[in-house]
Amino acid sequence: MFSRMLFLFIFIPIAELYLLIMLGARIGFLPTIGLIVFTGILGASLARQQGLSTLAKIQNELRNGRPPTDKLIEGAMIVVGGIVLITPGILTDLFGFALMVPNFRKSIAANLKKSFGGNFSTIRPNSREKNSRDDVIDV
Repeated sequence: MFSRMLFLFIFIPIAELYLLIMLGARIGFLPTIGLIVFTGILGASLARQQGLSTLAKIQNELRNGRPPTDKLIEGAMIVVGGIVLITPGILTDLFGFALMVPNFRKSIAANLKKSFGGNFSTIRPNSREKNSRDDVIDV
């Protein structure tokens, strides 16, 4: 876990800075800044569009009485994708745009669901607890 956090907060920003400096040397300072602003705006609009679409699908699943687990995972991934798209950088933009592609997002969501599936269990209250009114206070 520590190595993952170290990678996320130390090595990725260093790689991002290096790539931005190299890009700035190739195409110039202003075009690099323009590219960063453009990807931020494009990313925010894509995240909004994909998020609203996923929200509609979640509401549809709930209306039909089905748990929207897959759609909730995809919604969380859209939020993460939107955040990293707003963050300046080339690697984060590539990752964020990849999360905006529905097929890629669905495959990642399936892997996440599979890896998290064994970590959770369902607890059902017994009938006595379900009908118990111990939490009611009469005034």
